Amino acid sequence: MNDRAPAPGELALVEALVNTLDVEKGADSLDTEAGRTAFGLTEAGVPAARELREALRAACLAHAGREVSTASLDRLLAAAPLLVTVDGAGGAGLRPADPGALASRVAAAIASAHADGTWPRLKACEAEDCQWAYYDRSPAGRSRWCTMAVCGSRAKMRKYRAGRAKG
Repeated sequence: MNDRAPAPGELALVEALVNTLDVEKGADSLDTEAGRTAFGLTEAGVPAARELREALRAACLAHAGREVSTASLDRLLAAAPLLVTVDGAGGAGLRPADPGALASRVAAAIASAHADGTWPRLKACEAEDCQWAYYDRSPAGRSRWCTMAVCGSRAKMRKYRAGRAKG
């Protein structure tokens, strides 16, 4: 949908999962074998992955400033246990208790991104017909659209036309 670089580190998993649905076209890559394989899913796991995806989209919309409920994401992540690990140098980290479980991998990615300060920069495009997840690399962290060339231009043109219609 856009030409932005993917989110850093494990946060790329969250971004990729949210972007399995092209809202504008209605195409869901989780309907394909390749899409399921990319996330280690079976057909039986797709409904849970879709629920997780939409809960993550809500969090990304919240990062973009929209008032949304993240209660379903809280519920889904509560069922995704993580383990604290300590490496040979004494550094601590989190890892999924079940590395095969998508929700656990997402929970670990969110925890890691929160710890390094990148989690709030994963946003969803403000355009209702897009809502593509993107990583906001702008200095102030106030980007509103996945791409200025498409979604930003459309929004600005709508605003311009609405102003001309009133005037």
